[in-house]
Amino acid sequence: MNLIRRTLSSLAVAALVVGTAVAQQTPPKPVPVPRPAVPEAPVPPPPDVDGKSWVLMDYATGQVLASKEPDTRVEPASITKVMTDYVVSAEIANGKIHMTDPVTISENAWRSGGAGTDGSTSFLKLNSQVPLKDLLYGMIIQSGNDAAIALAEHSAGSEAAFANLMNAYAKQLGMTNSNFQNASGYPIANHYSTARDIAILSRALIHDFPEDYAISAVKDFEWNGIKQHNRNLLLWRDNTVDGIKTGHTAAAGFCLAASAKQGDSRMIAIVMGASNEKARADAALALMNYGFRFYETHKLYDGSKPLATPKLWKGQSNQLALGVADNVLVTVKRGDYDKLKATMDIPATLIAPFTKGQQVGTLRVTLDGQPVQNVPLIALADAPQGGFFARLWDSIMLWFHSDKKPDEK
Repeated sequence: MNLIRRTLSSLAVAALVVGTAVAQQTPPKPVPVPRPAVPEAPVPPPPDVDGKSWVLMDYATGQVLASKEPDTRVEPASITKVMTDYVVSAEIANGKIHMTDPVTISENAWRSGGAGTDGSTSFLKLNSQVPLKDLLYGMIIQSGNDAAIALAEHSAGSEAAFANLMNAYAKQLGMTNSNFQNASGYPIANHYSTARDIAILSRALIHDFPEDYAISAVKDFEWNGIKQHNRNLLLWRDNTVDGIKTGHTAAAGFCLAASAKQGDSRMIAIVMGASNEKARADAALALMNYGFRFYETHKLYDGSKPLATPKLWKGQSNQLALGVADNVLVTVKRGDYDKLKATMDIPATLIAPFTKGQQVGTLRVTLDGQPVQNVPLIALADAPQGGFFARLWDSIMLWFHSDKKPDEK
C-alpha cells in the first residue's frame, strides 16, 4: 500500500510524500518549550542501586526510563497483593462485590495469618465477619495474609478461582511475564512476576482505581485492638511518596513497589531482591529522584484535534480529519525535547466510508532514530460514502491519480 509519510519536528513542520502525491495539509506544531539561558547539563546514567532487578517508570506515559533485568522472573512475595488489590477493586467497580459486604473469615484465611510470605497478619478471628473495606485496609497497610485470602475467597469463591482471575486481569493489562497461584504471595512453585510487569500493574492501579490506591498512603491501621504500621518506610521519609507495597521472603529478598508525585509528574520505582529493608527504600527513592531530576514530560498533540485532513475519495466530504484519540505525551531526558521527530504514515489513497475512531494510519515519535511512541491515527468523525454520481466522478478521477485501478470499498 502506498503511504504518505509526513514529518513533524518540535521546531518546524515539514511534509515528506512517499508514493502517490495528494493534497498536503500542515499539522499543528507542538507547543514550544522555553529554554534556559544556560544549556542543560548532560544526563548521567541511573544510580547503581541495591536490587536483583528494578524498573523506573514514568507514570504519565508508561515509558521505562531506566532498568536492570526488568524481565527476569522473580518471586513477588507480598507485592502479589498489589494484584489482589487490583482484582478486588475491579470486582467492586463491576458491582460484583461491595465495600460494605460482610466477609466470613474461613479457617484457610485464619490459618494463613502469621504463616505467610512475611509473617504478616491482620489478626482476624476464625468465623468472624469483617467488612470488606476493613479487609482491604488490612491487606494494603498491614500486609495481612489472612485479609488477602479472605478477600480472594469472597470475590471468587475460593483462592484457586481468584488466582485464575488474577491471571486473567494480568493478561488484560499486558503483564506478559507473570503467573499467580495465590492471593497473598506465599512462596509456591510457578508463582512469579517481573519488575516490568509490577510497574505496569502499579500504573494501572493508580490510574484505574485512584481511591483504592490512596489506601497505600495510610501510615497505620488498627484492627482487633492491634495497631500496625505500614511497612513502606518512604511514607515517613518523603511526603511526595504515596504508595505502594512492600514484600519480603527469604528467597525473594526485600522488595518494594513505590510511587511519588512532584507537581504534575509521577514516578514509579520497582525494586526486587534488595538486601534489607532500608536498602529497598533507599533504592526506590534514589530511582524516583533521578527520574524527577533528569526527565521531563511534554504533551505533543491534543487528543481529538485534527493533525491532518488528507483527500477523501467517494465520500460525502472530500477530506478526512485524522487525529489521535488521547493526548500524546512523551517523557525524555531534559534537553532532548528539541531532538524529537514525528511522522504520520497515512495511506496514499483513502476511499470512503470510514467510521469515527477507525484507525487509518500511525503517528510515530522518535528520538535519534529510536521509537518513543507509536500512536494510532484515527478518523475523528464518520465519513460516509457520497452519492452515486459523486462516487462515479471520483472513480473516473482516480484513473488519473494512479497507474492502476484502486481497490474498491
